[in-house]
Amino acid sequence: MNHENVPPSPKRKNGTISRIDKTGTLLIAAAVLSLLPATVYGQGSPELQQKLAAVKQSVAENQQKLHQYQWTETTQLTLNSDAKPPSQSMCQYGPNGTVQKTPMGPPPAPPSGGRMKQRIIEKKTAEMKDYMGQVKTLLALYVPPNPQKMQQAFQAGKASLNPSPSTGTTSIVFKDYAQPGDQMTLAFNTATKKISTLNVNTYMDNPKDTVTLAVQFASLPDSTNYVQQSVLDATAKKLVVTTTSSNYQKMGGGQ
Repeated sequence: MNHENVPPSPKRKNGTISRIDKTGTLLIAAAVLSLLPATVYGQGSPELQQKLAAVKQSVAENQQKLHQYQWTETTQLTLNSDAKPPSQSMCQYGPNGTVQKTPMGPPPAPPSGGRMKQRIIEKKTAEMKDYMGQVKTLLALYVPPNPQKMQQAFQAGKASLNPSPSTGTTSIVFKDYAQPGDQMTLAFNTATKKISTLNVNTYMDNPKDTVTLAVQFASLPDSTNYVQQSVLDATAKKLVVTTTSSNYQKMGGGQ
């Protein structure tokens, strides 16, 4: 029988593989594990899964409660560091689950000046209105947080925890949440089971058209959580939109 191509057997000592071979095997295994993405371990984290479940439950309960209310929304636009007159709307959820807004106060005055100047102002106003409509559609992907999108990020290994014991909150960071390259971070109060802040880094159609959003939450007397104030910064347009919600009242005279 030809034994030329038979590989040599491992060195043995007292019937076992030598310590050298054992050490080499362990080193190779450690090297392989170090190359695996960290998200593999985070994805199955019981703590992350527990916190995410609590967030999703909190969002669902608050959305149901908010449908009973109407409130006043005040919007302040600042364009090129020039603050525009604030506008107000009466808001409430409609039958289709979206917020319906009814303008309050007198309509804006028509542009002054000659016909050419009026046309320029009207064109810029229409462009800004169209842009704000796109921004509104984009932000609806993040506020309120979507339980399905949060779960998808978790399953994809793109959710992580960042506890802050000193403040009693835990931040959950979601990457590629609504579109590639975005990030949403929400701070969840573990004692009250409510979201306290939410921060978004995203963009419009072009990734260079960055949009950031900082949201502050507050609670009503019946513990309903709501967006107290949001600050949107569209850097490319040099536009800052500050929206404040107040005067929450239950519809139908309820308390």
